[in-house]
Amino acid sequence: MNEEPVFKKSRWGTNRYVYNPRSPAGLFLIVAGSVGVLVMVLLMENRAGSFAPTPSPTRSTPAHQEP
Repeated sequence: MNEEPVFKKSRWGTNRYVYNPRSPAGLFLIVAGSVGVLVMVLLMENRAGSFAPTPSPTRSTPAHQEP
């Protein structure tokens, strides 16, 4: 069994850690994060979900009142 750590030190910085794609957990976190970002971008593009515009309030008079 491969005993790779989930995080490894980055080659770009001194105190920066990144996900390790050789670890199964690290690979899962990379894929899950990418899918999550893609879903958020699609929701923003289509203005759906929590990015949907709030409906404007409609004004209506009660049916039992006469004008």
